[in-house]
Amino acid sequence: MTVTPAYTQQVDGRRISVFDGLLELPQLAELHRVLLQAGYTRSEIARPDTAEYRHWATEIPLARLPAMPFAAPTMAAVAAHAPAMAYRPYRSYVNVAHYGDMLFSHVDCVEGAGELTALWYVCDQWDHEWGGETVFFDRQRDVRAAVSPRPGRLVLFDGDILHAGRPPNRNCHAPRFTLAVKLERAAS
Repeated sequence: MTVTPAYTQQVDGRRISVFDGLLELPQLAELHRVLLQAGYTRSEIARPDTAEYRHWATEIPLARLPAMPFAAPTMAAVAAHAPAMAYRPYRSYVNVAHYGDMLFSHVDCVEGAGELTALWYVCDQWDHEWGGETVFFDRQRDVRAAVSPRPGRLVLFDGDILHAGRPPNRNCHAPRFTLAVKLERAAS
């Protein structure tokens, strides 16, 4: 499977790739249905200094990842984003946010680790007025890129880019599901 990003952005010279249409609508609908019924715990934190503001998450066991409908499209997008490198998943989970939740800026790995984050927006619909964007900051902590949630959208980025998922706005009664796959460089 060969895929092409819908668009790319850059923050401090690091590319952010956005992909649309990688999941068939029935696959996306089923995944959304499953996430609506999944069990979540308030166990995730953005950073150690924000630990009192935990958010809802559920883990996806790595052993089950290859059978998931998003696994092959994720790896095809990774190959398009970083064609000269090989990556393998080391963690996968789902975050859910609602209006009023506190979500903070963070990085997904230590600087220079060379890890990627694949972030899927799992929803059956999303209105731009609902907010919920993922924003990416430069080294001066200015927003330099933003990605809007859209059904089945995938965004790939270096895990050490400072970013934050924004919770839905007050006018949104739908949960904001993001399914993350964290990837590390694989030995060649």
